[in-house]
Amino acid sequence: MARRLRYGVAASLDGFIAEPDGGYDWIVHDPSIDFVALHRQFGAAVMGRKTYELVLGQGGDGSLPGLDVVVFSKTLAPVTRRKFRIVNDDPGAVVRELKSQSGGDIWLFGGGGLFRTLADAGLVDTVEVALMPILLGSGIPLLPPGDHVKLVLGDHRVLPATGIIALSYAVEGTGAEAPKIGHIKGV
Repeated sequence: MARRLRYGVAASLDGFIAEPDGGYDWIVHDPSIDFVALHRQFGAAVMGRKTYELVLGQGGDGSLPGLDVVVFSKTLAPVTRRKFRIVNDDPGAVVRELKSQSGGDIWLFGGGGLFRTLADAGLVDTVEVALMPILLGSGIPLLPPGDHVKLVLGDHRVLPATGIIALSYAVEGTGAEAPKIGHIKGV
């Protein structure tokens, strides 16, 4: 199976991935989600500058253990260190190169704008959303305005303890298969 680019994100019921200021403390944590199993599905991750800065704000260095990480930025200086890069290059070209390499799938870790750019380039294979039981009313959208992205449901799980609904879709026309949701225990 070819290496897929998978957009994995939490979203509010009204379609926002963050509050207007980038806040995400509304995301519900459910003990049945096995983040180690989720993380193991990937060999690389890509994210935009704003997501990277949120990771830094939590005390991290931007890396994700065990994954090759690429941060896309038009304003930050390029950086290359072991398993981590900040690039000013075209995201489409970089992701095409990543997809041509061997290894686990690529996690589109964050950024609605980056998702829009890569979806418009035809590079996003799956969309996996953890739908949170909250209405934010405003914020950063799951997908900024532009062309539609048609999806085909591959799997879903309801987490009764918290009301989270996990959804796994393939992007229509990519030929990719949506992954089964296997990182949730006991559901």
